[in-house]
Amino acid sequence: MTKITREKITLDATDIPMGRLASKIAMILMGKTKPGYFPHIDSGDYVIVENISKIKLTGKKLETKYYHRHSGYTGNLKSTQLKSLMPERADWVLKKAVTNMLPKNKLQNGMLKRLTINK
Repeated sequence: MTKITREKITLDATDIPMGRLASKIAMILMGKTKPGYFPHIDSGDYVIVENISKIKLTGKKLETKYYHRHSGYTGNLKSTQLKSLMPERADWVLKKAVTNMLPKNKLQNGMLKRLTINK
């Protein structure tokens, strides 16, 4: 069995579209950028994202994109517009985008622990 070596990769989010940045982060966290990639082995690197407040959103996403949450009770669907989330919780928005691009299995939590987002 080979030993997994993890590197720290720093990415600058200035003027990069959110979806492209999230997919790049997901690829690095999964280890797909390494030559010895296996889907059942978590061999990804650490990712540090900086300048998240300067991320680029294309199109009309600020006005049209909503995040929904539901408490489980009837009639308690709450929606929040992306425009109101970006000034205060831009890190949460990017982390949610990365989470949705990672595989939904037991390795996902370990991958997300290696993601650091700095405002």
